[in-house]
Amino acid sequence: MKLTLLDWFFVALYFAINLAIGFYYKSRAGKDTSEFFLGGRNIPWWLAGTSMVATTFAADTPLAVTGLVAKGGIAGNWLWWNMVASGMMTVFLYARLWRRSGVTTDVEFSEIRYSGRPAAFLRGFRALYFGIPINCIVLGWVNLAMVKILMLILGIEKWQALGVVLGLIAITSFISTLSGLWGVLVTDLVQFVIKMSVVIALAFASVNAVGGIDAMKDKLIAMGRADALNFVPDLNSAWMPMITFFVYIGMTWWATWYPGAEPGGGGFVAQRMLSAKDERHSLWATLWFNIAHFAIRPWPWILTALAALILYPNLEDKESGYVLVMIDHLPASLRGLMFAGFIAAYMSTIGTNLNWGASYIVNDFYRRFYKPDEPEKHYVWVSQWVTILLTIVSAIVTFYLTSIAGAWKVLLATGAGTGGVLMLRWYWWRINAWSEISAMLCAAVVSIVLQLVMGMDSDRPVDFAWIMIITVTITTVVWLAVTFLTKPEPMDRLVEFYRRVRPSKAGWGPVAEVAGAVETADDAGAGLVDWLLGCGLIYTSLFGTGKLILGEPVMGSGLLALAAVAAYLLYRRR
Repeated sequence: MKLTLLDWFFVALYFAINLAIGFYYKSRAGKDTSEFFLGGRNIPWWLAGTSMVATTFAADTPLAVTGLVAKGGIAGNWLWWNMVASGMMTVFLYARLWRRSGVTTDVEFSEIRYSGRPAAFLRGFRALYFGIPINCIVLGWVNLAMVKILMLILGIEKWQALGVVLGLIAITSFISTLSGLWGVLVTDLVQFVIKMSVVIALAFASVNAVGGIDAMKDKLIAMGRADALNFVPDLNSAWMPMITFFVYIGMTWWATWYPGAEPGGGGFVAQRMLSAKDERHSLWATLWFNIAHFAIRPWPWILTALAALILYPNLEDKESGYVLVMIDHLPASLRGLMFAGFIAAYMSTIGTNLNWGASYIVNDFYRRFYKPDEPEKHYVWVSQWVTILLTIVSAIVTFYLTSIAGAWKVLLATGAGTGGVLMLRWYWWRINAWSEISAMLCAAVVSIVLQLVMGMDSDRPVDFAWIMIITVTITTVVWLAVTFLTKPEPMDRLVEFYRRVRPSKAGWGPVAEVAGAVETADDAGAGLVDWLLGCGLIYTSLFGTGKLILGEPVMGSGLLALAAVAAYLLYRRR
């Protein structure tokens, strides 16, 4: 694709804005690690929530969605749509609890909930495990997407594209180390506006390229891809048989750990909740994130993906169809903005993951076990060097990844079975450090054995379903057995946690008696009602919008009316 001087001007302007933001927040970020990693715990809900959305809107996301639509049509998105239930549970059952905990990272949670060496081991292990290998896998697939984009847009080889990516990482790393979380959040806001603007413009261009919505539907039917318009998969299909679909909607969302959709909250989502001004801002930030993530963003991607199916029916790398639509059908005057949008999508995710990963390694390993009594500026300096280390490792990982969606599934399978303990540790006093340790180790071992020894492939739908079922079942049995075979946490630690976080009394009976009068301000039953309303709000908004776009106004309007009712009830209840 040929880029004009105007195109390069827009790209240069984008970088100039980001650098200006970085320098603006430089002095604030250098004060201490609370400012660097949590923005001084003074982030408003709309900024924290938008940053979460921007982080999950990486350069890989529209490409991955294009690949999913090519394989399974609109219904292919159930790979991530099933996570609505997990996201809304975080909103109404966990957001306030996270903010009350007052920790710096979700990994630090281990040593306020548990005690002794097992708690210390769990904190250190999770810090290194999630901060380096898991984080670098996520960074790696985001890098892979950007490499594909650069190869197509600039017409260069993979090694050259990776060189450009390293340059982009260096700039992002510089901004992240310079400005801390405030700089990351404000650049995320700018990047989100740019990204949404350009993907909507591309969706209009792609629909026009195939002759409009009605023509798109007719052409898909003529191609034998009428199934691509279905919102729910054909449960007899090869790509989503019944067993796989039911695993997605009945198990995956609560049983497995996945970045941005951790059961009970975690990772960068927990970081944003912990950085919020107060409990209410934490809840509203997470609610806004889930609404924007699931109900607002998907349709521009999906429309472009459907158009790519028609325009490039024989394309070998289906994920690249999204970029080809941009190159071939986006007006020349918008291509520079679109290129800047891809860079923005890439940098927002990279910036967050670098800051978040560094927070684990520095706060929960280096500071906790190696250098506990250094000045704050020392830890900020170490955080900056750790950010550079993560940059290098993630670039190496990129070489070994071939599929973005495939990497998604590997993480889903590897974390299977840990979700139950991650949710219940807030609501059941009997959970101890060994419960979490056994769940993590068992999930990883069983998943690896099934895939490497038994020959199951997480990229094959039926195999993926059985990997999930077997891993979740064995892991759940193991961590429950370990929980009852080991001693509970000391009562003084449990009482301290209960008074600090104030969870529902339902699962904390023995502890609540010892703790005395504690105003919990949480009703798990009411939270579950809100959770159901929230799930209804998301799905009716998502499908109602889709029906309107695809020319079914009666059904679309009816679903959106139900969404409005759910929103009103939630507002009244909150």
